[in-house]
Amino acid sequence: MSKAHASGLFRIVMEIGSIAVLGAGQMGNGIAQVAACAGYDVKMIDIEQSYVDKGMSAIESSLAKFVSKQRMSQQDADAAFARVRAHTSKQAASDCDLVIEAIPEIPELKFSTFEELDSICKPETILASNTSSISIDQIAASTRRPERVIGMHFMNPVPIMKLVEIINGSNTTNEVNAAVVEAAERMGKTALSCNDSPGFVSNRILCPMLNEAILTLQEGVAEPEAIDGIMKLGMNHPIGPLALADLIGLDTVLHIMNVLHEGLADDKYAPAQLLIEMVEQGRLGRKSGQGFYEY
Repeated sequence: MSKAHASGLFRIVMEIGSIAVLGAGQMGNGIAQVAACAGYDVKMIDIEQSYVDKGMSAIESSLAKFVSKQRMSQQDADAAFARVRAHTSKQAASDCDLVIEAIPEIPELKFSTFEELDSICKPETILASNTSSISIDQIAASTRRPERVIGMHFMNPVPIMKLVEIINGSNTTNEVNAAVVEAAERMGKTALSCNDSPGFVSNRILCPMLNEAILTLQEGVAEPEAIDGIMKLGMNHPIGPLALADLIGLDTVLHIMNVLHEGLADDKYAPAQLLIEMVEQGRLGRKSGQGFYEY
């Protein structure tokens, strides 16, 4: 586990009452939704009103699907939606117990955002990042509260997927980990903890597999349909690796492979040349309409 220690500088918040979610995109609005469904008062924050409006609409639509599938009542859906408040200023997070950042995977943007949150939020606030690959220690170094910085890596789509990968930095305390695990479990998730390391657990194992599938295609071993079919039917994977890479976004897969290659200093993590070329050509998967398949 992490080099955890009890801090005498701040009052440890063992119970989280209010949550701010920074980012109203697909991940952010999903996190806001599951937090609101768990009974938390949620502030969803983004830089433009149109972004938070779109995020609120996504939550409303997602809740309606749950109601239509009889997975929740209309009354509960209405109550959850009412617990989410939209904001366009980070200042709205000032009185929250937990802030979950879900902004683009750009290191400098993460660092500057956490530096800003550190100055805005009360001293005992826990600052969490939904990052899929950026070092929690590097993010924490942008703050004066590294013991209260942690990773909360939700899976996409957030309302459906059960896992939250909890990433402890070198200074994250046991108390902070316990509070965040409890919050994730209240949201109906299974929270599994690991220590800060390139790619954490999920992407350190997943992305090299995706990269290997791309190398298999690059070397002419099989066509995409055969590669994906063999992994689905033979290994009981719900989706083939190339289709999954398209779903994640080839630019994201390339970014994570570069993080692994650089962070672990091992050429077995070098990204496939085909992956590099496809990203350079703008063939990013579902988001661009073309990857290993047409969409």
